[in-house]
Amino acid sequence: MSAHILVIEDDPYIGELIGLYLKREGFGFDVAGDGEDGWDLYASMPPDLVILDLMLPGLDGWAVCRKIRAERATPIIILTGKGESYDKLKGFELGADDYLVKPFDPKELMARVRAVLRRTMPGFAREPIRIPDLTIDLDRYIVECCGSELTLPPKEMELLHLLASIPGRVFTRDQLLDRIWGYEFDGDPRTVDVHIKRIREKIGMTAHYRIETIRGVGYKFEVSGA
Repeated sequence: MSAHILVIEDDPYIGELIGLYLKREGFGFDVAGDGEDGWDLYASMPPDLVILDLMLPGLDGWAVCRKIRAERATPIIILTGKGESYDKLKGFELGADDYLVKPFDPKELMARVRAVLRRTMPGFAREPIRIPDLTIDLDRYIVECCGSELTLPPKEMELLHLLASIPGRVFTRDQLLDRIWGYEFDGDPRTVDVHIKRIREKIGMTAHYRIETIRGVGYKFEVSGA
């Protein structure tokens, strides 16, 4: 099940950055640049979750949080430069579900979004990918391979899940870098090859699945009969 997120953030760059990551995660979203517009969007179509800055022009984030809580129990993640303990306590007392201080890691924000939605939105949790000899449970970060349970590092887990989620699709190295490491990644593209090698060493190949190399392009996950 997908979810719709409302981002209320007055910094255009941060709003765009959050939007890119939400899109990559498959979420629908709207971005409002001030408190009044954010509240109007919320009132017209209540979202499944709100990412809320506090230092907004006009109607500030504290006021928006109060107005939302007066109406509904919509989950709220406060994302702000106000990192004092007093501010965090005030945010939670007003009903925020989580509180993240800028500067922030967009991937951590996405992890917190998923965690809050799993607690508050029935049916949000992703079903594990199940094929003969292999189960990939991204919510628990666990792989079961030929009857044995494996714990893969996060990047290996996310890479395997992405490939296996669309059997037969060829992903270029650039696409994999963008989806797993983020568009701002400026490291060696061979990072993908190293992670694929480690995944293959751990899960191997069976008659039911394999990770294929498409020379000069990237990789695909093949499932027998798919």
